[in-house]
Formats: sequence, C-alpha cells, structure tokens
Amino acid sequence: MRKAAILVAGGKGTRMGGSVSKQYLPIGGKPVLMHTLQAFAEAEPGILLVLVLPGGDFSFWKKLCEECQFSLPHELVAGGESRFQSVRNGLAKLPLATELVAIHDGVRPFVSKEVIQTSFWEAEKSGSAIPVVALKDSLRKVDVDGRSAFQDRSGFRLVQTPQTFQVGKIKEAFLVEELAQFTDDATVYEYQGWGVTLIEGNIENIKITTREDLEYAEFLLSRR
Repeated sequence: MRKAAILVAGGKGTRMGGSVSKQYLPIGGKPVLMHTLQAFAEAEPGILLVLVLPGGDFSFWKKLCEECQFSLPHELVAGGESRFQSVRNGLAKLPLATELVAIHDGVRPFVSKEVIQTSFWEAEKSGSAIPVVALKDSLRKVDVDGRSAFQDRSGFRLVQTPQTFQVGKIKEAFLVEELAQFTDDATVYEYQGWGVTLIEGNIENIKITTREDLEYAEFLLSRR
C-alpha cells in the first residue's frame, strides 16, 4: 500500500456542548468522519485509511457504521493524550511499504479532491506538502499591554490539512519528544531543519469546531 491517510480524531471534542464529540455529529444524515473518509477514498482509490479515535470510542464508532451502513474499509487506532501522540500512534500503524502519508483533521470533511491529489504529488517530489489559503481580513498584532499594530496580511497564510509527507521523513520527525511549539505536523517536520512546501488549499476546507461550523457544513453539503 503506497499511499495512506491518517485521519486524526483522537480528542473528545465537546466544545459544542452535549455529550457527543463533534466528529460523530451528523451532517447530511451521517457523521462528519464518514464524509472525511469518503473524500479520501474518492480522491485516491485504494488508499489505506487509518482513523485515530479515543480508544474507548471504538464500539460506539462501529455501531454508527452499522447504523449508517458505512462499509468503507479503514483501520482504527487509539489516540493519545495529545494530537502529537495520536499522529505518532497512527504512523506506527502504517505498513512498511507505505511511501506517502497524508495527515488530516478528521473534522475537515470538505477537503477537495484536487488538494488531496496535489498534496501527494508534491510530497513525492519535495518531501512535504502543506495546504494554505490567503487571509481575507485585516490583521493586527496585539502586545501583552493591549497595544496593537497593523500587519501586512500578504505575508501570512492560514494553514490547513492534509499535511502530506514522505513516510520515512515524517516518522523520523516524530521520534522526538513532544514540544509546545508543535502546533501541527509541519512544525514537527520543520524541527528537523527541513523546509516545508506550501500548496494552495481550498477555502471550503473548514475545521468543524462550533455549532455555527456545523450549520455552515450543512449549507456546503446542500450545494453539492
């Protein structure tokens, strides 16, 4: 299996309130995670899909799959105490033959086919592929004393996932001890002294975090 995708949903994610984590909430009649898995399967037929969930959620997830008649093949891996640890657990699950891996937030179900395919193509060529989008709003930097200063937004980008890498290099990167500066997989990779390659993301590739995001997700589905 040459290509793999690790979908990370190892946290409890209950910021929306209620007892059900955001990755299991329905949009379009089925849980968010099923849409995300389907996006990768459609973009890269035959890809190995690794889903990282809290260990105690396996039975609940399997029940959801039965209820929704969701039969897309995927491997389950127990998450860790942090995203860093969850990704490391997912990487450990990859077969030795895997050459490229996309690491993706499980609650980003609207990543485009083009972004997924481009990320693998670029990672194969340069070692990494990080999707980004330009900022639309004005940007200000706020100091600890409350004073702020204008920042030129043309020099900044918003970072998305999937963040795709050559497997050997990203596995090596994740051998280090976890640091607070590791906000995503790209920062872990960069810690080795390797530069990352940016690719164009898609603006609809939102991370579903709040109730408002869930409502917007329903709108995006209605446009398909």
